[in-house]
Amino acid sequence: MGPGVVVTGLTLGALAVVSLLAFQANGAQDRAIAANPGASTSASSSGPAASATPTATPTPTAPTLPAAGTGTGLRVVYSVGSHYVWLIDPKKTPQVVAAFPVTPGTVEPALGSYPVYSRTQSGTGTDGKQIEHVVRFAQQNGVVFGFSAPVDGATGTPAAAPTRSASGTPSAIGGGDTKAKTGGIRSSRADGQLLWDFAPKDTKVVVIA
Repeated sequence: MGPGVVVTGLTLGALAVVSLLAFQANGAQDRAIAANPGASTSASSSGPAASATPTATPTPTAPTLPAAGTGTGLRVVYSVGSHYVWLIDPKKTPQVVAAFPVTPGTVEPALGSYPVYSRTQSGTGTDGKQIEHVVRFAQQNGVVFGFSAPVDGATGTPAAAPTRSASGTPSAIGGGDTKAKTGGIRSSRADGQLLWDFAPKDTKVVVIA
């Protein structure tokens, strides 16, 4: 037998040993995964991206309805200070059926209790916008006060907080142009629908500070 044949035999033998060891190692790994399935995914899920925990967007919380001064019975309560509306039904639990933010006009109504005296399904606001679910409850100094919702969904933000005179009567924002007094109190369309369904004619509207 020549030297070449001996070398070839040794090489083939070494390759066979390496292949056998690799096969045994793979078999051991497969048996370990079968015994602990979660171990195969722990490494891939432990990276920086997997460890990040999504955070929920905070939901705005309505101010707490004052304990006194909001009237009794079925009513709509509007705060000129927080610009929030509460729909209250004492026959239900909880009594506050809904609460939502609104955007006032250029003037605010005087504090007090008023009945809903007029309702219109749709129309045009003093600013020219198409509005719906108009619920009117007061007229003061030539200004009509009522709730409504813009059809385009854009309630807008007042340029400045409405001011009030010492006697509690409405006054223009920042002493501005008195010819531009508007008493429309705007809400979203969804909230406007809630108020429309809740407050038929003669429903009490209580305006608080």
